[in-house]
Parts: sequence; structure tokens; C-alpha cells
Amino acid sequence: MDYEGFFKERLDALRAEGRYRVFADLERRCGRFPRAYDHRIGAEVSVWCSNDYLGMGQHPAVLAAMEETLRVVGAGAGGTRNISGNSHVHLLLERELADLHQRDAALIFTSGYVANDAALSTLAREMPGMVVFSDELNHASMIAGIRNSRAEKHIFRHSDPEDLARLLASVAPERPKLVCFESVYSMDGDIAPIDELCDVAERYGAMTYLDEVHAVGLYGPRGGGIAERDGVMHRPTVIQGTLGKAFGTIGGYVAGSAALVDFLRSHAPGFIFTTSLPPALAAGALAAIRHLKSSSIERERHQARAARLKRRLAEASLPVMPSPSHIVPVLIGDPVLCKAASDELLQRHCIYVQPINYPTVPCGTERLRLTPSPLHSEDDIDALVSALSDVWTRLTLLRRAA
Repeated sequence: MDYEGFFKERLDALRAEGRYRVFADLERRCGRFPRAYDHRIGAEVSVWCSNDYLGMGQHPAVLAAMEETLRVVGAGAGGTRNISGNSHVHLLLERELADLHQRDAALIFTSGYVANDAALSTLAREMPGMVVFSDELNHASMIAGIRNSRAEKHIFRHSDPEDLARLLASVAPERPKLVCFESVYSMDGDIAPIDELCDVAERYGAMTYLDEVHAVGLYGPRGGGIAERDGVMHRPTVIQGTLGKAFGTIGGYVAGSAALVDFLRSHAPGFIFTTSLPPALAAGALAAIRHLKSSSIERERHQARAARLKRRLAEASLPVMPSPSHIVPVLIGDPVLCKAASDELLQRHCIYVQPINYPTVPCGTERLRLTPSPLHSEDDIDALVSALSDVWTRLTLLRRAA
């Protein structure tokens, strides 16, 4: 087989379809977020697609904690948690996360993806006869974990408790069951009916696994996520989250009962055989969580900025897709035009927004996914809307969402 030819053929196909991914050459500047230096055009740009939702990646408390830990402890963790990489700050971080979600315990992983893959694959693989029920729009990391478990699985219609009930009723009552869903879905920005899905799961004796990746730090009085905001944080069996978005660093975690977390610690290969997070990163995440537990200023300003951006886009007759969350999708519906719009924004207006194409979203729903932060000013919003209007006119794009 011509291996190189195969690789090139597949890459050429992606380019022809307008789905070839081009990475930005950005340099974040501490104290300048949401500005960054783009080495491709040799100029500073305004970033509108960062998942550092609250700008905590440059917060003074986070930087101070990381700098101090780096000086005292050094760079790396020294190995896996089981051998030589279990530091005191890892334990402090897990206690803080358990408290955030009002659980007995928490377990940190090297990323949110690894947390989902390791936890879901382990839970579903190790429990004999397990059947997994997964929302059709769940993240790729959840899909990977379920697939890697090789457990029987059923896909229920997005955020549809009735369809979930129908599928659960088709499985023998005595079999263990796990229902998996997210709180905020990152591409459409919609929010799951957590309470209703938990009602159905409990009726059929199923555990529930809630991914709060795009909600932790951002919702609830202490940043515990949508479940905290809606007063249902006690209901999911497992809550999974990330340290790499609203908390501004990197890593993932799960929170649950002491026995469940210890079970994962003892059985999940994605935890057991992976070098642990550098202590400085754990310290930064710990500082971010502690800050956001006591400060609501960032969350309030974040929501205000998202609301203003949605309003301004609608006033400009731009196709903003309805979203009850902080995520602001603007529909284009064509991969080539989506990439062209992104390029125009960068080249003509020094605004960076990455195009979102298949397989991240279904074909025909290609979009620009805007993520306003508390650090975007009203002038930044006005400049973005003006730039989008110019691009929509130049490319003759549709001005209404489907």
C-alpha cells in the first residue's frame, strides 16, 4: 500500500470539502486578554473564540499561585500519582473540587477528555451487564469512553426525557444502567433538563453522569455549574468537569461518592498509567476555583457581555442562533464560506474567530462560535458586530438563522 499517498489523498479531500483545519499561530499576552499577537499577519488581534471564558488564565491570584509553586516544588510532578507524582497540592485540589460539587470526593485527570474517556470506559466496562444511554449530541470524549468500554449502548434524542424513558424501559430492570449527558452543549449553547433526565434515570434504577465542562465556574452562586444554579447538584451520580476553560489552566476531574471515586482511582487506566498534572498547574487551578467560589463579579459581567452581544447581532440582522447560555453561534451553513468569513475577519479586521465545520457540527450547520468574556469591552462588541456586517455583505451571506 502507498501509505503516503493515502495520507495525502485524504488531506486533499478535506481541502476540497473546505474542512481542512488550519491552526492559528497566536501568542497570548498576559494582561492583554482578549488580545493576542497573530504571527501569521504580524499584528495584534482580538480573540473571540477562546474557552478561557472568564480570563482566569491571566488572573493575578492564579499566576501568583503558579509562580510560587513552581519556585518551591519545581516543574514536573515526577511520575504517575501511584508512584512518585502525588503531591499535596493535588490532594488540596481534589478536596476543593469535591466541596465545589458537594460530593465526598473528586479525582483529577490530565484533561477533560481523559476524564470522560477514563471514567466512562471504566464504569461501563467493569460493571457486569452495564448498559449505557448517551445523549445524541454528547462530546467526542464521552463517545470515546463509551465506545472503549465495549458495553451495550443506546442513543437517546437530544435532551429528550421521554425518549430516554422509552429506551430504559426496553432493558431488563436488573441490569446496571448509566445515563450520560452534558449540561451546556458547546456548539449550540443549549442547556439540558437535568432534573427531568435524573427523574427518568432514577425511575429505572440508572446512575447518571453529568458533564459540566462548559458550565463549571460560570453558573451557580459558587461556580458549581448549571446543576448548582438550578438547585439539582445533589442529583447526578457523577459530575465531570474541566480545569481548562473557566478555571483557566488545564486538567479534568470527576466528583462523586467516596467509593465511586476510589473505584475509578483503582481501576481506570487513564488515571493509573498517566503522569500527573504539574503541581504548578494544580495550584493555579486551585486558586481559580477558590476565587470563583467567593467572587460573582466575573460571572455577572460574563453574562452581561453575552446578552449584549446577542442583542447587537440581532439588531444588525446577523444570523445569531438562539442560545440560553454564554455561547453565541452565528450560522453560515457552508464550510467554504465559513472559512472565508473567518479569513476575512482576520485579514481585514484583525479579529480571530475559528470556523466550526463538520464533524464538530453537522454538515449544513457550519458556523462561527463566539465566546464573549468579561474582558471584552462594549467597544470590542461593537467592533465585532461591525466587522461581521462587513463580511456578511462582502460574501453575500444569509442574514437569518435557519
